[in-house]
Amino acid sequence: MSFPALTPPLARALAERNYDSPTPVQLAVLTDEASSRDLLVSAQTGSGKTLAYGLAMAKGLLGEAERFDQAGAPLALIVAPTRELALQVQRELAWLYGHAGGRVVSCVGGMDPRREQRELAAGAHIVVGTPGRLCDHLRRGRLDISELKVVVLDEADEMLNLGFREDMEFILETTPEARRTLLFSATFPRGIVALARQYQRDAFRIEVAGDEGGHADIEYRAIRIASADVEHAVVNVLRFYEAPSALVFCSTRDAVRHLQAALLERGFSVVALSGELTQNERTMALQSLRDGRSRVCVATDVAARGIDLPSLDLVIHADLPNDAEVMQHRSGRTGRAGRKGTSVLLVPPARRRRAELLLNLSGIEAAWGTAPQAEDIRKLDHARMKDVLFTEDTTADDLVLAQALLAERSPEDIAAALARLYRARLPSPEDIVDPGERSGKPRDDRGRDRFEGEGGGDRPGKPRSKSGKSSSKHGMAEASVWFRAAIGRRKNAEARWLLPMICRRGGIDKRDIGAIKIMDTTTEFEISERVADSFAAKIKRPDKEDSIRIEPMADALPRQAASEQRSYAPRREAADDDHRERQSDRAREAGVFKPRSKSHGERGPKFGDAPSFGKKKKHKNKQGHAEPSVTPWPVKGAPGKKAKKKRRG
Repeated sequence: MSFPALTPPLARALAERNYDSPTPVQLAVLTDEASSRDLLVSAQTGSGKTLAYGLAMAKGLLGEAERFDQAGAPLALIVAPTRELALQVQRELAWLYGHAGGRVVSCVGGMDPRREQRELAAGAHIVVGTPGRLCDHLRRGRLDISELKVVVLDEADEMLNLGFREDMEFILETTPEARRTLLFSATFPRGIVALARQYQRDAFRIEVAGDEGGHADIEYRAIRIASADVEHAVVNVLRFYEAPSALVFCSTRDAVRHLQAALLERGFSVVALSGELTQNERTMALQSLRDGRSRVCVATDVAARGIDLPSLDLVIHADLPNDAEVMQHRSGRTGRAGRKGTSVLLVPPARRRRAELLLNLSGIEAAWGTAPQAEDIRKLDHARMKDVLFTEDTTADDLVLAQALLAERSPEDIAAALARLYRARLPSPEDIVDPGERSGKPRDDRGRDRFEGEGGGDRPGKPRSKSGKSSSKHGMAEASVWFRAAIGRRKNAEARWLLPMICRRGGIDKRDIGAIKIMDTTTEFEISERVADSFAAKIKRPDKEDSIRIEPMADALPRQAASEQRSYAPRREAADDDHRERQSDRAREAGVFKPRSKSHGERGPKFGDAPSFGKKKKHKNKQGHAEPSVTPWPVKGAPGKKAKKKRRG
């Protein structure tokens, strides 16, 4: 089925983008029954609704003409809930109306309002923006809506959820009564129905069934993993699918930062998206994904709406979403407008029941299985190598170089070197244990699987005996050698990414590593004596991925002050981190964002932070009477001298 008759400029734009088969929602808005009427449309994200209302309003904007007149007061106003969605809509409408001479201007929070004012003053045919910024321009008289013919509310249900009801009502009450109003929403809650009754006239209602929308082309897979293998599972899933672009969702900003660092260390080209980034940083991250400089994006649910990446074929839920609707919006970033996509849920044993509930509530049947193993990925690499290396025609220069190599080396040597070069650019897959095999392992006091070899205060590594030597799996003491890395806490050194880096640099297994001690500027760690010589030789070689200097220590590990040691107790995530994330982004959009306490970073002090005060001591006052006093902890300086500075949290 093809598009109905369109004006030549729009038909040409669609042909250039290879749009030959309209989606159900695009067909529905172009019928004679829907023409020139107010529309109340229910369509899922990814169903092609941006193009749908772009085509639906074309007749009202252009009339019988094929090109716009000179830009002046805008003819159409598009309101979207988030900056990313508004900018995406602006790009979509810009190419759709490009051959008709259309000028599309965006007005979104986080961007320079003075630049937007200049662009509005220069004239526009279509204005796209977020509710808060559009209301600001309207109140200041910068946005002339006297010629407005069409108003579109995109994802109106999300704007209600974000608290933009008053802004939407202000926009609709300010715009001309003779306008045409197109309201698009994933669902029709009571607030949307009330809004439509109040501000639309004889609206034509269109509902696109879920199985006909954008999610029909998404394959859902649920992968059972051990609690400690989430990071490794993400690595192997990315390597297994090798998608042109992939989106990995985490529940908190801290989790995003940690996973991004872990993937960067393994060699992935990865960017991060979360509410703490500025609009410019988010725009640059998305642009690097679109132009292919980055292939993986780690994000919070801030990125679940409004991101359209044409080559996005894979979505990974590293942390399960809070509800079924969020899961669908996350997954809806892929499988858009006819493209195939895959959505992978990583499910630890404790979250199995929740994952099944989310899938049931969404009416989705997922294929359950285990994470891809390293051997499976290596087999795929062999097959892919043949496809990559022999896709292009051989040139004369290629033949000359090949003949020169054959004169010096055997074909086997050349083929082996070619294989090495191909594998060198690929991140190494991880060894993952089936979650069923971990059932017999010791568990910590929270009921979770303990890290293999966890013991004492040193994490990760083998259990340590009282003598300080590493213990083998048979319980026998094994000698070890200490090494030092020139990176410490001041440069954000963490054992969770140092461990794989040490293994890669020295060509050893994590079971060969004992205790890891992180100080302010250096990190010291144990290596089993049986691999110490080969480890020392390999770390001398230059490394293409990092320049961290590693060298053997001349003597045993010196004792460090308690204030310089770092504990690796498992981090407790606050239950309302994701709620605070959503609140902060709503506040940013509304223009009332307030930074959190500087002294405690982005979250402020909470239970578990280092105490500001320590144990009580007795001292005598000037009159000689004993009275208690509270001194900062730990006490530094000469004995008996009270410290005046509180310890930083």
